[in-house]
Amino acid sequence: MSHYERDLFDMQELSETQVTNERPLPPKTFHLWLIAIPLCVAIIWSVTGLNITISRLLDAPSDAWAILRQMVPPGFAEVYERGAVGKIFESVYIAWIGTIIGALISLPLAFLAAHNVAPIWIRSPIRQLFNAIRAVPELILAVILIPVTGLGAWAGTLAIGLHSIGTLGKWACESIEDIDDGPVEATKACGGKWVSGMRWGVLPQVMPIVSSYWLFRFEINVRASAVLGMIGAGGVGSELVSQLSFRNFPAASAVLIMTMAVVLTIDTISAAVRRRIIKGAENTIDEESRTLEAITDLTGIRS
Repeated sequence: MSHYERDLFDMQELSETQVTNERPLPPKTFHLWLIAIPLCVAIIWSVTGLNITISRLLDAPSDAWAILRQMVPPGFAEVYERGAVGKIFESVYIAWIGTIIGALISLPLAFLAAHNVAPIWIRSPIRQLFNAIRAVPELILAVILIPVTGLGAWAGTLAIGLHSIGTLGKWACESIEDIDDGPVEATKACGGKWVSGMRWGVLPQVMPIVSSYWLFRFEINVRASAVLGMIGAGGVGSELVSQLSFRNFPAASAVLIMTMAVVLTIDTISAAVRRRIIKGAENTIDEESRTLEAITDLTGIRS
């Protein structure tokens, strides 16, 4: 064997040894059982707490099929005469105004909650405020607000708006924390104050992402507003509960189909707009990167 062949053989043997040494070790069986046993115990404990029996599980498909047969054909004419279309659009209005309330209040608070633009003595209380708001569901907020505002759409609007503050504030805060600090430092170098840095250094970077979050939250609020009507907070939920209470399944089916059509339409339009916003933001970032590269190349040529 020549020196070249011997060296090539040694290199192949060394590479095979490195691959063997870098191969991840399989997880230990003891660790898998340590995770699986508590998980199985939690599942069994939860199922027994729900009082789920085999007979109920076996009877559920036939009971559901019996109700579905009564929903066909849907009673569109009846619910149209009762004004269900207006109730559906009332849910959309509730979701839209609630989203605007949450967006307008959450954005300034998000600047005060981000760790890279606000001191700890300001951001910590606001972060806890976001957590406290998100901990209370919209239904509970609506129940609390109904004695204050009375039955109707205003209670649902405020409930959705307050809950949106917590969620949108958290999302906007995370977006602000992921920004490029270069524009903020440039603003400070030019003698700008904190407000100027937020306006010209932070806001242009986060607005495309934050606005897409607003649209996504609007989609969620449309679904939530349909549920709030069941407790008298406005929207199509009251009409659905009324039809189900009288076991008028054809009318309930019509209300469900109309609500689903509106929700799917809004989701489709909102998703298209969000994709357009995100793509526009990505194109802007690419253009800025190309401009910086061109300036760097030009500077290198001159030097």
